[in-house]
Amino acid sequence: MVNGRSRSDLDTDRQLNLALVRLLEIVGEAANRVSTETRDRHPEIPWQDTIDLRNRLIHGYDSVDFDVLWRVLHNDLPPLIAELEGIVGAEQG
Repeated sequence: MVNGRSRSDLDTDRQLNLALVRLLEIVGEAANRVSTETRDRHPEIPWQDTIDLRNRLIHGYDSVDFDVLWRVLHNDLPPLIAELEGIVGAEQG
């Protein structure tokens, strides 16, 4: 959803910023539902940071810092996706 977009789009496109915030909330909620055993097997995943982000977005909905959100989407999310895809692939293979 951010490919071809700019940081300023978060300020001008309310639908985009609401969608991105919601998607990150879902990622954090999913991380929260991962079992302790799985989390312990994969300490390379920032489980607690992901959960904390979700909590911040849910409870601080009226003060989301779009600069931080943009950095998370561009700097943190791609490596997280790659790590998770590797884990899922290894466990399915």
